[in-house]
Amino acid sequence: MKEIVKEKQNAYTALSNSTSEEDKEVREATYKVGKRLAKKAVTIAKNTAYERLYHKLETRESEKDVLKLARAREKKTRDLGGIRCIKGEDGRILVQETKIRERWQNYFYMLFNGENEYFTRWERGVRERDQNDRACSLLVKKR
Repeated sequence: MKEIVKEKQNAYTALSNSTSEEDKEVREATYKVGKRLAKKAVTIAKNTAYERLYHKLETRESEKDVLKLARAREKKTRDLGGIRCIKGEDGRILVQETKIRERWQNYFYMLFNGENEYFTRWERGVRERDQNDRACSLLVKKR
């Protein structure tokens, strides 16, 4: 099977490297034949592998294998919505959910309230504007 797939790959490489129209037609025909043969070979290999697996699963000793297959299938369908681990500030990997939440909380706190260059410039502009507004309102009240 591997040889047939390799031949198909070589035919595709030859097809993509061909320059003349006549050469492309000939190589395309050989590629299509190789592709068809490779599909058949892969299908046959898959079917024989599944047949071996099914025969193996019919035996009494294969209960562990059935459980392994069920676990693998369950892992594939599991939603990856939650984050399982991240690095803490000290570089250690955090696994516990509470520690992960605390790390995210600290990260966003530092991002929005800490020493972030963009936000400190923006906040500085807001603070100056607030001070100017207060000074203007004091002047208006005094009149």
